[in-house]
Amino acid sequence: MRHLLTLFDLTATEVRTILATAVKLKRLLNAGERPPILAGQTVGLLFEKPSLRTRVSFEAGMNQLGGGSLFLGEDVGWGKRESPADFTRVLGQFLDAVICRAKAHSRVEELARFDAMPVINGLTDVSHPCQALADILTVGEVFSQADNFDVDALAGRHVLFVGDGNNVARSLALICAILDMPFTLACPNGYEIDQAWIERIQQAYPNAKLSRVEQPADAIESADVIYTDVWTSMGQEAEQAERRRIFAPYRVDSTLLGGAPKTACVLHCLPAIRGEEITQEVIDGPQSEIIRQAGNRMHAQKGLLVWLLAPQWVAENIQL
Repeated sequence: MRHLLTLFDLTATEVRTILATAVKLKRLLNAGERPPILAGQTVGLLFEKPSLRTRVSFEAGMNQLGGGSLFLGEDVGWGKRESPADFTRVLGQFLDAVICRAKAHSRVEELARFDAMPVINGLTDVSHPCQALADILTVGEVFSQADNFDVDALAGRHVLFVGDGNNVARSLALICAILDMPFTLACPNGYEIDQAWIERIQQAYPNAKLSRVEQPADAIESADVIYTDVWTSMGQEAEQAERRRIFAPYRVDSTLLGGAPKTACVLHCLPAIRGEEITQEVIDGPQSEIIRQAGNRMHAQKGLLVWLLAPQWVAENIQL
């Protein structure tokens, strides 16, 4: 049984196939077509954390594909009323897959351990693979010719992540390695991506181009993508004042952006604290692709769901 807990669970060909499926489905939707590829199938959204984009994009995407979804909040008693084995195996009797948004990565690993149904990581403290798929779909659209999305157009595109080496940065670094894209993290000392994760990427993808700089200005000139995220993630609220002080020089503003190529785009996974990690003029400026990026959460996840739950449709309709 296949799960997506991190992007290490996919091969490079599978990542390309999911992206190609997402592109195909997005084009169909834009043409007014909503093929019921997942008719009769149901996914559950098991969430410990609040959500806008993850919940709505998965629910809308399943609806467009002819399937259904169930939101599973605290009332289902996950980890409280019964053993993990009983909870997960019973849930697997009802659902075709579950999307889990958890506080700790060990929680999604626990769900997957029983192989009761495919498990998709909708966000944990370690990884955010669905976000990375949407990010790269967006970059591919920006740098492809017209509507002719070409995953090969991604190769060599330099992604500069400005801020904390968090779950989003980890997943982005990994998908960049998978697709032969240089990735640079600009962060203060002590806030790097953990070395074990970097070493795991390098072992899986020996040609990965990963780097780290202390000052964003040191990498901005060659950046095709400037990406940022909040300085304080959910669960780090006690560190907020200290993080604001440390990350103050890492704001993505017009001065920093002025050092980038004019063709560079700006991304943010949202929600953003306008005026903190990114300024108002940049987030709403002409180089921002942030709203498109948010919309692509649904399209990338539709590609993932169809790849996972309707492999025959993918085999018949998707060519790399």
